[in-house]
Order: sequence, then C-alpha cells, then structure tokens
Amino acid sequence: MATMPELQAVITEGAPAPVGPYNQAVVGGGVVYCSGQIALDPATGSMVGAGDVEAETRQVLANLQAVLAAAGCPSQQVMRTTVYLADLADFERVNAVYAEFFGSGVSPARACIQAAGLPKGARVEIDCIALLG
Repeated sequence: MATMPELQAVITEGAPAPVGPYNQAVVGGGVVYCSGQIALDPATGSMVGAGDVEAETRQVLANLQAVLAAAGCPSQQVMRTTVYLADLADFERVNAVYAEFFGSGVSPARACIQAAGLPKGARVEIDCIALLG
C-alpha cells in the first residue's frame, strides 16, 4: 500500500499573511501549491498600486516569489499559473509584467480568466504550482 506524502505548510513574512483559513503554500510529493496572491504589502497588509494593474501585478509576483523562496523553490520551477483579472481589458498590461517575471526559460502553462470580484478590490490575483527541484 502506498504511503501518503507528508504535507508541509509554507509560511513566510516575505508575503502577506493569509486573509482566511489557508496557508500561503503547501508542499507535498515534491510539488509546491501556492495560494493565490493579491497585491498586499507584506509589511502593512495594505493594497499596493492604487488601482494600477501593472503595479499590482509586480507586487503579486513579488509575493509569489517570496512564498516560492520560503519553500526552497526557484521561480523557474513554476509549472502552472492561474491568473484572475477583475477586467480582461487589463490582459495585455498584466501579460507584459508577467513576461518580465517568467520571460526566461520555459514559461509555465497558464489559464487566465475574468473574475466577478477579487479579494480586497484587487484587479489581479495569481496562484501557481511548482516542482521542487
């Protein structure tokens, strides 16, 4: 009988504390499952960007990078992301910032959807799955 992989919570002060009953990420079976991040400043808990979707996207990706680093996983090991946008009209602007972050090497597989609403009035949220390596 196969044994279940041990699960470990990832917690870092380099990313915002969860706003609900979940972890920033969970590691199991050599995979990092990162919860969605919005543009919260980890130090203050306040939204960054004042509605500027590019500034929000940079903070979201910085938050994800902090969670991945706490898990011991480089961002180049991200296999899949899901991007949630409050307005698909922001797609090109978010894509440009996203490409700066994931532009070298193999870009992750991705889904991008428009969401009716995101936490704290965010314009963008991104989650990811990465392979420990």
